[in-house]
Formats: sequence, C-alpha cells, structure tokens
Amino acid sequence: MDRETFHNCCSLAKMPRQIHQQHCSSYFIDYIERETPYFKFFKNYLIPNQPCMFSKKFTEDWNCRKNWVTVDGKPNLQRLLHEFEKKGMTAHYNETPVPVANCSAKEYNSNPKQIMPFKEFIQYWREYIQNGHSSPKGCLYLKDWHMQRNFPEHNTYKNPIYFSSDWLNEYWDTSEVDDYRFVYMGPKGSWTPFHADVFRSYSWSANICGRKKWLLYPPGQEEFLRDCHGNLAYDVTAPVLQDKGLYAQFEEACQPLEIIQEAGEIIFVPSGWHHQVYNLEDTISINHNWLNGCNLDIMWQFLQDELSSVQREIEEWRDTMDTWHQHCQVIMKSCTGIDYGEFASFLKTIANTRISFLNSCPRNADNCQDLVAESLCALGPHHAAFDLQRVLQIFESMLSNEDFKRLDPSALSFKPEELLQEIREAVRTIV
Repeated sequence: MDRETFHNCCSLAKMPRQIHQQHCSSYFIDYIERETPYFKFFKNYLIPNQPCMFSKKFTEDWNCRKNWVTVDGKPNLQRLLHEFEKKGMTAHYNETPVPVANCSAKEYNSNPKQIMPFKEFIQYWREYIQNGHSSPKGCLYLKDWHMQRNFPEHNTYKNPIYFSSDWLNEYWDTSEVDDYRFVYMGPKGSWTPFHADVFRSYSWSANICGRKKWLLYPPGQEEFLRDCHGNLAYDVTAPVLQDKGLYAQFEEACQPLEIIQEAGEIIFVPSGWHHQVYNLEDTISINHNWLNGCNLDIMWQFLQDELSSVQREIEEWRDTMDTWHQHCQVIMKSCTGIDYGEFASFLKTIANTRISFLNSCPRNADNCQDLVAESLCALGPHHAAFDLQRVLQIFESMLSNEDFKRLDPSALSFKPEELLQEIREAVRTIV
C-alpha cells in the first residue's frame, strides 16, 4: 500500500456502512480469474464488504488438491486415512478425533455434534457412498476440524495474500489454545443451516474437491427471516417460512444470491452476510474465519448488539445485583466467545505488533521471523499504518461507550489512553 492508497482507504473506511453496503440490487458476484493486485481486492471487496469468487488457478499448486483427490476428482479416502491416522498414532488415544455434525437432525437451531475417530468417519463415508448416499446413522458432516492446528507439520495449502491480513487468527495464535482455520469433509447431501460467521467475521472457503451451492443474503436481510419469537430461520428453503403467522416478514426479504462453487474455487464471504450451504457432491473444503481493519467496525457493532441483547434478557435483575454489568459481560462471553475486556486485549495485541513492525520495519520478508511479520512485510508499512488507524478509531469509540466505562479497571492489563498515544506516534512516522 502506498501513501495515496493509504489515505484513500482511510477515507473509504470512515464512510457510513449504508452508503456502500449491498442490499438486493445485484444478483451476481465478480469472478477473479487470475492474479490481481492485492489493493484492488482491498478496495473493491474488503472495504465495501462485497463477495467474490476466485478461480481454481489460485489453488492448483496446493498439496491437498494433489494428494486428497483421486484422478476422477473424488475425495481420496484411502490417502486421507493413511495421512492423518498415521500421524494420529502418536496421539495419546492412538487415533485422531474429529468433530462430526448430523445433518439429518436438528438441535435448537443447528445440527447436533459428536466427536468420533477420523478412521470411523472415513469408514462411515465409504459405506454412505456405497449405499447410494444414505445411512441409518443419518447424513454426517465432518465440520470445524482444526486440522492445521493439530497437524502443523503438514504443508497442505497456502493462505492467499488477499486473506493474509488476518487479525483473528493472529490474536488467537498467541494464546495457542484456539484458531479459526477449519477443514470440512462431507458427503453429497450434507449441508450447513442458515447463519452468519463468528464475530461477524469474513470467511473464505476453498473447495479441494466437489461442488457447493451457496445461498447468501446481504446484511440486514436476516431480519425478514426471523419467526414471531425473533429466532433466525433454520432452513431458508423450508415451506414453514410461507406461514405468515410465524414468518410475517418473509415476503419482504430479497431472493438470496445463489452461487455454485466448483472444485478448486475460493469464495470470499463478507462480514455479516448470512448464508446456507449445500454439498452437491462428496466435498472437501478448507475454511478460514478472519477479520482486520476493514471490518473491525462491524465486529465492534456486533459486540454492542450482543451485549444489549443480554441486558434486555436479564433487565429484571438490574436493581438487585451490584455486579449486574459484569454479569452481562460474563453471559455475553459465554454466548459469543469474547467480552469487552478481551476485545480490548485483542486490539492491543494487534496494535503492538504493528507498532513494533513500524519501529523496526524490515526491508523484506527474508528478514521476518514468523508468519505475521512476513505478512506485514508483504503488505508494507502503509498497510500497518492503516491497521493502526482503524484500531485507533474503534478504541476511541470504546472509550466513549458507557458499558466499556463500567468495566472493572482490573479487567484491562493496560491503560487505553497510553496505547492510543503510542499508536498516534507510530502512525506519524509513516504518514
């Protein structure tokens, strides 16, 4: 990012969301056939929060596309079993556990999950295919498997540069207890119910083999897809949505953006776009949830909305509990995975990394010591300055937020005002 692009992007990022938010006027997405400059993607898709699709050329050199797929384009179940069970032999239980959802059952507003050995899932998948894609066990879908975290020595794929400014995984990697990089493996007919991604993050999903159908709704359309109790639809194609007594506003919703994703292609799903996804064939995909300075404001708004929802739910106890506000934060974290205190720590971690980078500013990626530094080197100092500007804007908003002001000072391990001053000084050195 050069100086001019930096100033243009900072201006675009300050625009009210409704000015450049897509609603129902467009029923197609851009298809990126070949390598394009990073900042074209940054300005055309990240900041305006627009979906797009990348061609299979972007994944053709991935090892997983070579090793996990048979010559006729099917999942190579024998190779997968050998690759992961052999590594799993060193594990305590002598096998590799994976999370598996039952797409044939509904539990609240999702599919019930269980943990099963990887070899048991592969055996099930073989039998499911042999039985004409049916089983008395239901349609099982291996979902949200932290393959990259569990098998870090595998070099199965490369994170495209377009998705490399990934604050979510950068932060959680520092704790070494979680990440948002997943592998999905499912037979024909497996699917994911209607939802938006964690923290209203971006996501990218690459089909290693097989085909998917996506139904996408722009932000705000989900409000027409709630029942009379305020619950989000489980399946947006279900006939029950035609019941005006249950779904009074369904007819006001636009038609979803329907996309068929072929083998090798990568779809970019923007923040807050609710979606429902079907595997049209036996399919393997790699998915990342991620966020950065472009959608940080959406995450902050999401957290405020979640806290307000919690406060409404337990409003009757407000005057009877001295720690009511702290209790709301605890409930919010149990529901979303983060509270205001950790969100502040998240921003501090991201800011500190970029301040250190700008202070040292390695000339090239060869001088970088880890993947985060390598990404910062590749994107350049003006991108780091843009990141800091965005952290600064959100922190200033947080400091004026009444619920943030009510946090126990001990919940923060730093003084926000001091961090803001460090950010301003670091940005001045580059702009």
